[in-house]
Amino acid sequence: MNPFFSSDSLPAPEPVGEGVSREILAYGPELMLVRVCFAAGAVGPPHQHPHVQITYVESGVFRCQVGGQELRLGPGEGFQAAANVVHGVVCEQAGTLLDSFSPLRADFL
Repeated sequence: MNPFFSSDSLPAPEPVGEGVSREILAYGPELMLVRVCFAAGAVGPPHQHPHVQITYVESGVFRCQVGGQELRLGPGEGFQAAANVVHGVVCEQAGTLLDSFSPLRADFL
């Protein structure tokens, strides 16, 4: 397996909801990195999955909910959602999140 990758060889961003698009940046069997772009007012509805997720706010402002707690996060901040913990976001100012998942989200491929 080639350990190097380039955005030229990855799938194009895809719309996944109103005002939301997802771009897979890199992945292997145990880890996946995804960029999710949000328009102001767009929602990542509360959900849960068996993957551990760490989310980093690259730009914008988001109201984030994780396991019943809520906090407003901006660039350089983030959250961790353990497996099967309900989490979601509301975008207050257009921006981008970097999501990492372990193991990879096969449903995204």
